[in-house]
Amino acid sequence: MAVVEMEELLTEKFILIAENNPEGARLIQEALNQNSMPYQILAIANGQELCDFLHRRGQYSDAPRPDLILLDLNLPDKDGKTILTEIKADPQLKRIPIIVFSFSDRAEDILQSYTLQGNCYVLKSWDAQHLFQVIKRIEDFWLKIVTLPIE
Repeated sequence: MAVVEMEELLTEKFILIAENNPEGARLIQEALNQNSMPYQILAIANGQELCDFLHRRGQYSDAPRPDLILLDLNLPDKDGKTILTEIKADPQLKRIPIIVFSFSDRAEDILQSYTLQGNCYVLKSWDAQHLFQVIKRIEDFWLKIVTLPIE
C-alpha cells in the first residue's frame, strides 16, 4: 500500500492555465518549468475551449483531468466567472482546485470569485520577476504542501 501511495505522490501533476494573453501564459509556464518538479502544463486562451476541454467534448474527448487550474477572469467567449460557476456545479469537476489569477483588484471580482467557490484569488503582476515569485509561492503551496484530490 505504501508503495502505491508513494508512486501516486511522485506522478506528474497536470496544470491547466486559462489565460487569454499568450505572453502571460508563456511566462507562467516558464516560471513553473524553472522548478525541480516535473509538470504537465497546458494553456488555453478561450473560455469555450476551456469548457470543451474540461467536459471532454470534440477534439478533447481524451483530455486528462487537471490537478490544478489557474483561471484568468477575462477570457473570450466565456469569462472566468461563468466558467468557475460551471466547474463548481459539476460533480466530476468541482473538486479541482481553482486559483483565480487576475489583474483585477476590484473588491467585487474578489468577493464574487470566492462566492463562486474559487479556492483562492491571486493578483497577477506585470513585472516578470514578481510574477515568477508569485508562481513559485503558488507552486510551493498548491503542489508541494497541499494534498490534492486523486480522481
